[in-house]
Amino acid sequence: MLHFSGSLTRLVGELKKLPGVGEKSALRLAFHLLKYPGNIEALAESLMQVKEKVRFCSRCFAITEDDPCWICSGERDGATLCVVEEPQDLLALERSRAFRGRYHVLQGALSPLNGVTPRDLRIAELMQRLEGGEVREVLIATNFTVEGEATALYLTRMIKPLGIKVTRLAHGIPIGSDLEYVDAATVQRAVEGRSEL
Repeated sequence: MLHFSGSLTRLVGELKKLPGVGEKSALRLAFHLLKYPGNIEALAESLMQVKEKVRFCSRCFAITEDDPCWICSGERDGATLCVVEEPQDLLALERSRAFRGRYHVLQGALSPLNGVTPRDLRIAELMQRLEGGEVREVLIATNFTVEGEATALYLTRMIKPLGIKVTRLAHGIPIGSDLEYVDAATVQRAVEGRSEL
């Protein structure tokens, strides 16, 4: 990298930490911010506001400013619970408008090779939610990756003995893809075509 001032070099370094942002993109973003200084203040304020106000819902672990979140406190179908890996997966399902139940965000997927075990995820909280007796179906909407499939299998083995119907998104979503990048129509078809495990 060319030599810039310490603060500009630091900004580029911080921008490069964002997913999908390499050296060139980080430089382009940094120079754009320098060109429009008002954007720097607005960006800094919004980042601080997110840091101060955004947290995880105490029920479903989605990202929210209000606890419980609008989905948990709203009039959604409490008999159907959709389990996703990350908050952005929940947003992908909401964009499809195909699912009208409630959610549970695991905040990851099982990955023994990377040291992610059931204790590292929100599985214990999921099992507590299922003990209430309100949930009759759990739709497992983990990603179609090795980790997502392992998580789905693990959850199925945990939930089935409770007498709760366990379904999985249909495989209309390409294997190896993340839910957050799939278009709404494909997600809708996958939700509507789900099958019992």
